[in-house]
Amino acid sequence: MERKSTLLWVAFTLLLCGMVVLFFGPAFVIRPFRYQSPGALAWAIRLRHYAPIGTAALAVPLLVIAGRLWPQTKRWSKAGLVAGLLLAGLCSTMARMNYFEWIFHPIARPGFEKAEDAKLDANEMVLTVSFAGDARAYPIREMAYHHIVNDVVGEVPVAVTY
Repeated sequence: MERKSTLLWVAFTLLLCGMVVLFFGPAFVIRPFRYQSPGALAWAIRLRHYAPIGTAALAVPLLVIAGRLWPQTKRWSKAGLVAGLLLAGLCSTMARMNYFEWIFHPIARPGFEKAEDAKLDANEMVLTVSFAGDARAYPIREMAYHHIVNDVVGEVPVAVTY
C-alpha cells in the first residue's frame, strides 16, 4: 500500500511540474536583455501555444490522483496537496492569459528630456524619429521593456517599435 501511495505522490509531483513548465517556460525564455536563440524562441512560442490545452490535460489526472491521495494522507500531506492544487490552478489560469502584455506594455505618454540633459552612455543605442523639424530618440534599453511607444512627432502620430 505504501508503494502505491509513493507512486501516486511521484505522479502528482511530475504532473504539477509539467504544468509549471507549460506556464513558466515561455516566460523564462522570452525576457528582455538576454540572448534568445531562434530555437529557444521557437520552442517557447510553441509551448505558449499549447499551454492552455496542455495544462487542462494535465489537470484531469492531477485531480484524480489528489482525490485518491486525500483519504490516506495526514494533515501536512493534505496541506501539500492543497498547495499543489492551488499552484496547478494558477498555472492553468495563467496559461490562458497573455501575461506578456503585462510585461511589455506600450508607453502611451512618453516623457522626454532635452538632449543635453539626457543621461545616456556615449555608446548607448537609440531609435530615432524625425518629422518636420521635430526629433525624438528612444533608448533601446527602455524599448526592451515596452517594445512600443505611442508618440506624436512633428504633429504626426507614430508608433515606435522594433
